[in-house]
Amino acid sequence: MAKYRIGVLDPIAEEGISLLASADNFEYEQRVGLKGQELRDALNEFDGVIIRSGVKITAEALEGNKRLKAIVRAGVGTDNIDKEAATRLGIVVMNTPSGNTLSTAEHAFALMLALSRSVSPAYQSLCQGKWDRKLYMGSQLADKTLGVVGMGRIGREVALRGLAFRMRVVAYDPFLTDEQAAKLGVERVPTVADLLPKVDYLTVHTPLTSETRHLVSQADLELLKPGVRLINCARGGIYEEAALLQGLESGRIAGVALDVFENEPCTDSPLFGKPGVVCTPHLGASTEEAQTQVAVEGIQLLINFFETGEIRHAVNVAALDPKTLEGLRSYLDVAYRLGLLIGQWHGGAISSCTLNYRGEVADRDTKLLTSAFCAGLLERALEEDVNIINAELLLRERGIELRESRNPEMGAFSSSMLVQVSGGERSVQAAGTVFGQNMPRLVSLDDYRMEAYLDGNLLIFTHQDVPGIIGKVGTVFGTHQVNIAQMAVGRAGDQPGGHAVGVLNLDNQPTAAAIDDMMAIDAIDKIQPIELPAAGELPVWLQ
Repeated sequence: MAKYRIGVLDPIAEEGISLLASADNFEYEQRVGLKGQELRDALNEFDGVIIRSGVKITAEALEGNKRLKAIVRAGVGTDNIDKEAATRLGIVVMNTPSGNTLSTAEHAFALMLALSRSVSPAYQSLCQGKWDRKLYMGSQLADKTLGVVGMGRIGREVALRGLAFRMRVVAYDPFLTDEQAAKLGVERVPTVADLLPKVDYLTVHTPLTSETRHLVSQADLELLKPGVRLINCARGGIYEEAALLQGLESGRIAGVALDVFENEPCTDSPLFGKPGVVCTPHLGASTEEAQTQVAVEGIQLLINFFETGEIRHAVNVAALDPKTLEGLRSYLDVAYRLGLLIGQWHGGAISSCTLNYRGEVADRDTKLLTSAFCAGLLERALEEDVNIINAELLLRERGIELRESRNPEMGAFSSSMLVQVSGGERSVQAAGTVFGQNMPRLVSLDDYRMEAYLDGNLLIFTHQDVPGIIGKVGTVFGTHQVNIAQMAVGRAGDQPGGHAVGVLNLDNQPTAAAIDDMMAIDAIDKIQPIELPAAGELPVWLQ
């Protein structure tokens, strides 16, 4: 039997190499620093490869590859891998999401302590032959309030350390419930805006998305508690660096600690050298223990994949039979889009989800559909890559109750799915179906019936069912040069004069000014922009 060839394309801990060397049916070769044609040639020589962040596996590097079956990233982030290109070639991409957790949490806390006790400038002062004890008066953590944005694996570990230091911990996470918060010993707040005025220290542990980019911006400076200290070991760009500089210079912000930057590598920043600033070059996962763990875990993923076919921590593909996937693809797409939509429409902490499948689809593998819905629901909230394999597990790990029911009797459509999410004294629901072969449609939202496209930039608004609303809305968007591609309207009942909903498909996201002008229309009571994939655009795990 021919041995599987594994390429180690970045330096990894020796424990991982030893595990690979002792595995039967495997041989390996270490080649680091590969680029261009050398990398492309090497990828054609191996059945599987393990990398860290050094090598970049692009579409060009994978072009025409007929051999490679698996790529493992020894770490969490997979931005240096073209996952779409890998998926198209049938290459599984896996990562090691838990290996860096403790090291990153500890680094965030180390930066917090360094800020509080002026560790770096005090040491530099000693190096210059000075003894300035009064100049570096510190601030203790005990009895201070720590704000944590993002209560995933790392955020929870940071919160636990804050509690151990006798800090009061206030947390925001769109999927954190009051019950979970109580178990963790933290206080939950409904929005980041509610958190900012309360905290003496703020640390963020979220992915970088449109919602979290510039989570603290120049516009938010007035919300911050005077003397606050901000820490970021997650992703560059969550804090607006220009706002941090402005806050420091005005005295609103007492300290800033960054391990990540909007553009990396970052060797020149107006923040560097400022009083109250301590920065490190993306060292969150740089401990011997973390590197050992991700190396061993990554090699074990490769061994299990080739020996047993197990796919674990995949970020691009589902463990599905191709025929099953093809037969359900359109409804998997609907389920995924409903998850994205309902999470944004609810807008708060979710404690339970209920999915009801009706008609022909109720006799299919609805567990896969539920997983696709969970992937959409969590995609914008978690730092981890979410896909059809891990979504349900990640949802349940966060204490969210998940229920599913099936009714084979047809309703208004041959197949449909109704999803309901609840939490924070708010419950919303949406129903979707497929028109033709592959056209996802929204057919109801809460109590409103309609037929709307489930793609692109949506703007949903509820209003009194009175004449003239559509004309006024059209005038607003015409004034702001935003084109309305499609419009759907629906009533809560059969009679006019009650409440109604409008769903607009826009060619681009509306500006804040356009939304303000819409809210000025007397009959409109709620407006919610929704971001969905473009028509025909599928997540990489569904392609």
